[in-house]
Amino acid sequence: MYRNILLSCALFADVLSAHPLEKKAVPALSQNDTNTLQLAHYLELLELNLYTGGCNNFTDAQYTSAGFPAGFRENVCVIAGHEQVHADTIASILEANGVAPLPACTYAFPQSVDPKSFVSLANMITTVGIGAYLGGSELLADNPTLEEASASILTVEARHDSYLRAGIGASPFPTNFDTGLSATWAFNLAQMFIVSCPQQLPLTTLPKLNLVSPTPPQNLQPPVPAGTVVTFSWDPSTFFVPVAPGTQLYIAMVNQNVSAPIFQPVTSTGTGQGTVEVPDGVNGTAFAALTTFSGGLDLDQLTQFGTLAGPAEVVLS
Repeated sequence: MYRNILLSCALFADVLSAHPLEKKAVPALSQNDTNTLQLAHYLELLELNLYTGGCNNFTDAQYTSAGFPAGFRENVCVIAGHEQVHADTIASILEANGVAPLPACTYAFPQSVDPKSFVSLANMITTVGIGAYLGGSELLADNPTLEEASASILTVEARHDSYLRAGIGASPFPTNFDTGLSATWAFNLAQMFIVSCPQQLPLTTLPKLNLVSPTPPQNLQPPVPAGTVVTFSWDPSTFFVPVAPGTQLYIAMVNQNVSAPIFQPVTSTGTGQGTVEVPDGVNGTAFAALTTFSGGLDLDQLTQFGTLAGPAEVVLS
């Protein structure tokens, strides 16, 4: 065990020696840049806490006995080091522009009880991070240096997720495209792992949409097929707008194409609960929102005025 701790420290030191913006002028930030970087830093701290736990809480023997290849824990420790570098890099850009990065929150990962459940959870959280970087990229388009730095982090995050998925026996690349997320949606998806924050981002906390079933196997094999009934629950008393009893509700699923969410009518199974079927062509991870709209909204519109509750992360393959 002592050797493992020394190895982890050495890996962290090696990873932390790299800094992608050390030799570049720190760019001036617009308000969009600042908002995007604050969210990225917020999510990087979440991932840092998660992967540090995956490094420290389980032994090499536990990973091996769970079916992971030799060296898997060592690479989880390397990923934690990457997340530290990402968080430090973003913080340094903010500080150089006179902006204080938000401090770390208090986190909880009750689903992470063994190596397999940790990796399944890491896939979910890293997918949110990837989506946030993709969704924020258009806001950095006026700042090429920041856009390049963001893209260089995004590609590494995608490599992390592919490695984790392959280790657990899932496809390392389940979709043709990754799914971008709006800042508000990414922020709300992170809240299920956050206990409290000394300072919170100035983003709207939306009513919760809970995925009740199905729960896919940890190796995501076989994939959840189209036509599978998915059950969601919600609390109507938390809606921001009144919704008359009996109003037809819909689940909007965002998967790969953020310009064209797929709207499915909800079959009510009781107050605050209903079902939809997985649409054709939806795979990997989808993000679902409860809405009164039957279609015609893109992700930005869903975020701005279309979401009654959500989003919920639906892992299908």
